Amino acid sequence: MKKINNILIDNIVPFLILIFLMLTIPLSKLTPSYLIQEIILRLDRNLFLVLSLLIPIVAGMGLNFGIVLGAMGGQIALILITEWKIIGIQGILLAIILSTPISIILGWLSGEILNRARGREMITSMILGLFMNGVYQLIVLYGMGTFITIENPKLILSRGSGIRNAIDLNGIRQGLDKILELKVMGILFPIGTFLLVLILCTFIIWFKKTKLGHDMKAIGEDINVSQSSGINVQKTRIIAIIISTVLAGYGQIIYLQNIGTMNTYNSHEQIGMFSIAALLIGGASADKATIRNAIVGVILFHLMFIVSPSAGKELIGSAQIGEYFRVFVSYGIIALVLVLHQLKRDRIKKINRGEI
Repeated sequence: MKKINNILIDNIVPFLILIFLMLTIPLSKLTPSYLIQEIILRLDRNLFLVLSLLIPIVAGMGLNFGIVLGAMGGQIALILITEWKIIGIQGILLAIILSTPISIILGWLSGEILNRARGREMITSMILGLFMNGVYQLIVLYGMGTFITIENPKLILSRGSGIRNAIDLNGIRQGLDKILELKVMGILFPIGTFLLVLILCTFIIWFKKTKLGHDMKAIGEDINVSQSSGINVQKTRIIAIIISTVLAGYGQIIYLQNIGTMNTYNSHEQIGMFSIAALLIGGASADKATIRNAIVGVILFHLMFIVSPSAGKELIGSAQIGEYFRVFVSYGIIALVLVLHQLKRDRIKKINRGEI
């Protein structure tokens, strides 16, 4: 009985979402083939970003809200390839190459700051993301066209500086998805993008088995013992954040090439929040997360938002309820999991002190 209770407590969020889906899917009147196609689309679009959160969790740094820094690096790279009119898979590969040094620099900066905020990494990474968003807006709105030459009239504002609010990425739209596209029973599978996701999953599994991966795991379990045993804690934590930030940059490029358009000033803002919410819905916590949590989380999280508008329309005649519910659940799930995480930490401390 105690084991069952522990399982229920550890997976309370996925269970709640499953109950919600069991109630709303019949109400939505959506066909199974439509739901399956939409889930495949969301996995293709979002899974890489969610997987970019795993490495810092292994290193005991919690949920990295700072993946938005990597998303900004990816978007700057996409602006540059659009300016240079490089299209197709060549454009996507160049964007990945260009985003890498930008994301490394931003990841290093983030890691240095988080090392000085040990124990408060999550809130610090969130505030850092908001701060760097202001820097990004300054570069894109005033720097491009002034200090950074932009000549493409489809990009630049009429005043001669600043990037337009919406950028058409039609030149690279679904460039990865259409490399290998398989149709089974009327459902399209973007094999090209899924191969990249499979490579990332393989990398994460392999990385955890390396010395650096074992060092990160040791730091995640007990930072003081790790430091005493000779592990360079600060350097290792910085590497974890750099890897996460670089992967987030790649994930944002994959995300935007699938959509085909980019909102210059807003596309990156909710990436961290929604990716973290998806991971937590998959049963992850602030100190433990797996690839399975990421996959299950993306399926449940996005299935919820596919179903909600239709269910809302059928129930009260308004599909807009789905978007309100999306924001409510995203913030609510994160708050719930962080509260449960703190309660669990407090309970462990009491057990260690012999109070329980």
